[in-house]
Amino acid sequence: MRAFYRVLYSDVLLAWRQGSISLVVAFLFIALTLVPFGVGPELALLKRLAPGLLWVVIVLALLLSLDRLFQSDAEDGGFDQLMLSAQPLELLVLAKLIAHYISLIIPLSLVLPLAGFLVNIDIKALWPLILSVLVAGPALCALGAIGSALSVSVRRAGLLTALIVMPLYVPVLLFGANATQTALLGNGTIAFDAIAILAAMSVAAILLAPVAISAALRGLSE
Repeated sequence: MRAFYRVLYSDVLLAWRQGSISLVVAFLFIALTLVPFGVGPELALLKRLAPGLLWVVIVLALLLSLDRLFQSDAEDGGFDQLMLSAQPLELLVLAKLIAHYISLIIPLSLVLPLAGFLVNIDIKALWPLILSVLVAGPALCALGAIGSALSVSVRRAGLLTALIVMPLYVPVLLFGANATQTALLGNGTIAFDAIAILAAMSVAAILLAPVAISAALRGLSE
C-alpha cells in the first residue's frame, strides 16, 4: 500500500504546486461574475438560473484540469513507473482518482457558499448544493479520468478530452441540477432521491473506472 499512498500524496502535492486548484476556483468565480452581464442583473432571474448554471460552470471548471491528469505522468516518466509497479495498476489509478477528488472537488465545495451568493442562492439551499457536489464528485472525477486516459497520447488534448467526457457528464449534471433546484424551491429541502442516484453513479464509476482507465493505459504502452 506504500505505492498507493505515495501516488496519492504526490498527485495532491503536484496539483497544489501547478496551480490547478487556483485555476479551477478562479474559473468558477470569473464565469459566475460574467453571468449578470449576459442575462441581466435581475436577482429573481439569476435565482431561477442558478441550479443549472452552477452545475454547468462546475463541470466546465473540472474540464480544465483533465488534460493534465495523466499527461504529466506520460511526459516525466511517471507513467512508466505506474506500469512497472508491483502494485496493481487499477489500485494506483484509484489513488490518482482520490487525489483528484481531494485536490479539486473539496476546494470547489468550500468556495460554493460564496459562489452561490453571486447567483442569489438562499443560504438554506447551499448545504444541499454542497452535499450534491461532494456526492457527485467521485463520478465526475472517474468519468473525467476515463476521457483523460483515452487522450493521453495526444498533445494538448484538452478539446478532445472535453468531447469525450461531456456526454458522460450529462446524467450527473441533470441529477445534480435537480437536487439543487429542489433545495431552492423547497427552502433547503434535500432531494434524497437525486442524491441517492448521484451516490449510485459515484459508486459505479469508482468501481468500474479504474479497470477501464487501466485498460486504456496498457493499450497505449503496447
